Amino acid sequence: MSEFKSDFLRTLKERGFIHQISDESGLDDLFAKETVTAYIGYDPTASSLHVGHLTQIMMLHWLQATGHRPISLMGGGTGMVGDPSFKEEARKLMTIETIEQNIASIKTCFSNYLDYDRPATAALMINNAEWLRSLNYLEFLRDVGRHFSVNRMLSFDSVKTRLDREQSLSFLEFNYMILQAYDFVELAKRYDCRLQMGGSDQWGNIVNGIDLGHRMGTPQLYALTSPLLTTSSGAKMGKSASGAVWLNADLLPVYDFWQYWRNTEDADVPRFLKLFTTLPMDEITRLSAIGGSELNEVKKILATEVTAILHGRPAAEQAAETARKTFEEGSLSENLPSVDIPATELDGGIGLLSLIVRAGLASSNGEARRHVQGGAVRINDEAVSDERKMIGSGEITADGVIKLSLGKKKHILIRRAA
Repeated sequence: MSEFKSDFLRTLKERGFIHQISDESGLDDLFAKETVTAYIGYDPTASSLHVGHLTQIMMLHWLQATGHRPISLMGGGTGMVGDPSFKEEARKLMTIETIEQNIASIKTCFSNYLDYDRPATAALMINNAEWLRSLNYLEFLRDVGRHFSVNRMLSFDSVKTRLDREQSLSFLEFNYMILQAYDFVELAKRYDCRLQMGGSDQWGNIVNGIDLGHRMGTPQLYALTSPLLTTSSGAKMGKSASGAVWLNADLLPVYDFWQYWRNTEDADVPRFLKLFTTLPMDEITRLSAIGGSELNEVKKILATEVTAILHGRPAAEQAAETARKTFEEGSLSENLPSVDIPATELDGGIGLLSLIVRAGLASSNGEARRHVQGGAVRINDEAVSDERKMIGSGEITADGVIKLSLGKKKHILIRRAA
């Protein structure tokens, strides 16, 4: 479609969110004439979402910003099964207690992107456990299961890829797409929800919901997916060398989140400004035209804007200032991430490799050893080459900390805990 009439689809298109739409003209007409309710589902597989989820969260943000109602659907029911889409093996099953704890933790980040008190279009957070956990299995098979063709389900890429690799797909996982389709129908009936959005890997599951809705008498439903994002070098969004880039500050310090975006590859800066900030498009166009050494300043703007949405403007600016002091002035900022080591342990000495792992700069002693052997590790800005070195209270500086560095951009303050 050359040009959308509705503000929502026009915004998504110009910012690069759209991969596929089930009925472009029909959905555009719907958005142009009425307030639309749409949702995205999130299974609580961890206690926090990560950067890989941000594309969809921003889609919900723009949905509400253009006058429509967003639903973030928590998978308290589907999370007990686990989405098998394009996974090489079954997800580890979680207890109900773990699922509920994860949902409670995940909720905290959504209020930074969505307004739950806005008149007429207040965002909703709903748990599909409300209807899934109480289902009668025989009735569900009779009333819902009969609408699904196993032949068609086997043809979806998410299933076919797994089977082609001769990897096991359990009956439990096979039911996931039926449950997700049923979610769409329930939301349509309960909240007049007409659109489900998600990543392009969810296309088959979403279309199943549209078909089920048609068979069960809902109004016309729609699908909209976004591209699965990778960096220009092919790296998957949401991951860094040290692990997942979590959205919750208790799992990833604000400074580290800011640094993740500051380290964006040059070619990705214009795209990420469109997707992950709310800067006006004319400002993004201006910033995207900047090159050379000045591009580093644009990366700082990107990092600060993305961080400000999630963690607040003061925290984002503090992270930017911490980076400036650390890298431009060479000074030690108290706002760098820190790790407390018990005084008794530090006084007796702790192995360098163990300290690197404890500080979160490596996931294992083997990885830490490779960092040391590669000359990437420094203690108080002095290179360390002895992997057997013991670090103790004698390394504590006049500032009362030990500065542990990995490369030029990762710094952790080691503090002696009483």
